[in-house]
Amino acid sequence: MSNIVAIVGRPNVGKSTLYNRLIGERQAIIDDTSGVTRDRQYGTTFWNGKTFTVIDTGGFIRNSEDVFESAIREQVLIAIEEAQVMIFMVDVTTGLTDLDEEVADMLRRTEKPVLLAVNKVDNSQRMYEANEFWSLGFEETYFLSSLTGSGTGEILDSVTEKLPEEPEAEDNGLPKFAIVGQPNVGKSSLTNALLGQERNIVTEVAGTTRDSIHSTYTKFGKEFTLVDTAGIRKKAKVHENLEFYSVMRAIRAIEDADVCLLMVDATLGIEAQDMSIFRLAQRRNKGIVILVNKWDLVDKETNTARDLEKEIRAKFSPFDDLPVLFISVYEKQRIFKSIEVALEVYENRTRRIKTSDLNEVMQEAMERYPPPAYRGRHIKIKYVTQLPTYYPAFAFFCNHPKHVKEAYRNYLENQLRKHFNFTGVPIGVFFRKK
Repeated sequence: MSNIVAIVGRPNVGKSTLYNRLIGERQAIIDDTSGVTRDRQYGTTFWNGKTFTVIDTGGFIRNSEDVFESAIREQVLIAIEEAQVMIFMVDVTTGLTDLDEEVADMLRRTEKPVLLAVNKVDNSQRMYEANEFWSLGFEETYFLSSLTGSGTGEILDSVTEKLPEEPEAEDNGLPKFAIVGQPNVGKSSLTNALLGQERNIVTEVAGTTRDSIHSTYTKFGKEFTLVDTAGIRKKAKVHENLEFYSVMRAIRAIEDADVCLLMVDATLGIEAQDMSIFRLAQRRNKGIVILVNKWDLVDKETNTARDLEKEIRAKFSPFDDLPVLFISVYEKQRIFKSIEVALEVYENRTRRIKTSDLNEVMQEAMERYPPPAYRGRHIKIKYVTQLPTYYPAFAFFCNHPKHVKEAYRNYLENQLRKHFNFTGVPIGVFFRKK
């Protein structure tokens, strides 16, 4: 299970700036206007030997009559329930506000670690003014500047000290399939249909399933662990906060899975949260199967499977070597086919290619289309080998590894997919000095 660190606080205190610094990318949009971060951001960072997921809880509800009272309270409550450590951020330039006091009051009630980060402390005068925030009563208070990075190392040291050691997952040797997707798309219904029993409560209300549920499937000569990852709580009424909660749950299940069955609603098409969960699985190099559920509700005259599949692949491009199945859990159409395909993707993810076979195929591909020269320097790739990783990854040894262009890397990946079956699996292509 993945450890989660949530950055909470009122608008415009610098949460997104800190988030970008922690994950090493400029992923979150930063602006001086309150509430700019409307989509939650999820990223992975590594510090002191520990990997954890960082969540920027920026998102605020458009046109809300009471943004502060509704959105902030909900997201802090969700963070308290799901995160292992919370970074509570305040802004020294505005001083202590009533909203800071309210958030602090909520955080004091949790037994989980809360680190107070006083942001924008970048000169001696602000260092003096920051002492005001000791009145909030948090034992661990850090003065930092997320813009310049000063002080962030100290708070990260404290974060990693407080994160629990991740226990070794019990490995029964069976493939692990996680059913992921938006609320009310049919995840629990699929679990029940596959297991042939009402293991999970199924209702029309999004948010029935409270926890991830693991079940062992042993039917028709197939055996694997199935995880239903709904995990939405009933009392979170706001859609954006439901999304926040469900992605937190999905993060944990994706980390532990070999293959993710991403369920999407055929009547809605691919939405932003579908893309968010897909990218989470892709970045973690998990196998992916796209299940388009509620296909029985679609008008087949205006929406053909071929057209919709083409649209889906375009949305997930450039990683479009994906199995796409049109199913109906309600009518039990192709639900067992989805398991057969998931098992095939699992085999693809664990496939090992003999070095001799690999070089025979790839040397021919590279002779047919050699790597482009860089400033008159000819790039020569000597040989390729598969790396001993838990997903398909390949090292190409060459004389100028830093100068191989991205387009050529994509060409090599396409050739690997063309000659060896890696459908549904992200591939790693690396260049190393010979």
